[in-house]
Amino acid sequence: MSEKQALEDTKPNEDQSVWKADSDNHVKLEGGDAAKPSDISSEGNGSEGLQATRLYHRRWVIVFLFSLYSLSNSYQWIQYSIISNIFTKFYSVDDFTIDWMSMIYMLTYIPFIFPVTWLLDKKGLRVIALVATALNCAGTWIKVASVRPNLFYVTFLGQFCCSFAQVFILGMPSRIASVWFGSEEVSTACSIGVFGNQLGIAIGFLVPPILVPNVDDMDELAHHIRIMFYITAGVATLLFVLVVFVFQERPKIPPTQAQATARSIPPEQYSYIASIRNLLRNKPFMLLVVTYGLNVGCFYAVGTLLNRMIIVHYPGEEVNAGRIGLTIVIAGMVGSLICGVWLDRTKTYKQTTLAVYLLSLVGMIVYAATLSLGHLWVVFITAGVLGFFMTGYLPLGFEFAVELTYPESEGTSSGLLNCSAQVFGIIFTICQGKIIDNYGTLAGNIFLCVFLLIGTIMTALIKSDLRRQNANLQAKAADSSDWHNGSLSAPSVIIEAKL
Repeated sequence: MSEKQALEDTKPNEDQSVWKADSDNHVKLEGGDAAKPSDISSEGNGSEGLQATRLYHRRWVIVFLFSLYSLSNSYQWIQYSIISNIFTKFYSVDDFTIDWMSMIYMLTYIPFIFPVTWLLDKKGLRVIALVATALNCAGTWIKVASVRPNLFYVTFLGQFCCSFAQVFILGMPSRIASVWFGSEEVSTACSIGVFGNQLGIAIGFLVPPILVPNVDDMDELAHHIRIMFYITAGVATLLFVLVVFVFQERPKIPPTQAQATARSIPPEQYSYIASIRNLLRNKPFMLLVVTYGLNVGCFYAVGTLLNRMIIVHYPGEEVNAGRIGLTIVIAGMVGSLICGVWLDRTKTYKQTTLAVYLLSLVGMIVYAATLSLGHLWVVFITAGVLGFFMTGYLPLGFEFAVELTYPESEGTSSGLLNCSAQVFGIIFTICQGKIIDNYGTLAGNIFLCVFLLIGTIMTALIKSDLRRQNANLQAKAADSSDWHNGSLSAPSVIIEAKL
């Protein structure tokens, strides 16, 4: 289906118009209804009324499809590290080399995020989605061809392709939420986008230890690895096909006044370099960049080194190491969705971000103190608490960044956040790995606690300047004032349209 056809399919029947005034002085049309152009825009009567806004049912298809291909990619980030002892045996490499199968995701992101966000601003969401799924698909099939002990460089190449695809995925949730969703649901939509990434990591923790048991026979081990790679390639291929035929660039009519304003800026007036410069001069945002990097970098380090930490204290528990990782991420997914709904209802961005950050620190301290007690059930509980807050923080950072930086591109602000996370992720993974090797797991986890404490203090210093919310509130106030003063322009229109 072409973009033009998809947009035309969303046009409702003009003969079925039914007007209903809502509590915000908007006019809401139920699915299948429409307003005449003269009613929803001032273009025909010469006044300066606000533009119409519309919510399409298709927005849910877009965000869930994004979540699925994000899942397929993030699953592969951790699939080597969670069974690192098995892959070191199969490919005859050391632990640090297998750690790089995770860290390559972080390293690749850093130099490529700026060209990719430029491409996003120039070509839009659909092109980015196509490139992401194509690279992810290619990487999975390269891995299928790498299942021999002497072909580690081939499997590394496949992982590099997948890590390159991640650059086109990681910063997209806030952009999709802003382009497709109304102001009362953007945080929830962003959480759903992040949800897919987290679910992929959860599956990455759970499935590889089940599909690839720790056996001594190399032929049998190769067979199990090959099955895992074939399943991954099949799923990635299906998702690439779905994106080709289903994923749409943007709705014809914007969902919010803020998005309508962003669209009204002529392309020749937009400068990517100027946008980057504005972001770098935004002190609250730059504080958030550092604090986000510290928090998410700690999560990356814990995820990458989890197998090593569990095996030290609980030998032979590869499967339970995966289940503990699953517990961390599933708890984080619940935390993400709760935080997203909470933000949509309360708009308390700084307060919520600070509270979750502080509780992430508490969770990390408890996890570090209980890891070596010898009771796996305790580790499951403390890891779940840690994951609920540390992973639940991800969509909070995205949405707070968009608020602090509006009207700058969401892709650019998210890209800077993720770039910071990758830098700190590499540093923390290498440093914590060395500390664990030399001083034990407790010292390695205390190392992360120190930086989470620094991040909590810095988060408290961020000035809460909610620019996007202010823009929407000002638009509503101006619209209501014009309507009650007898302006010729009608109030802005929110339309829930069926496909």
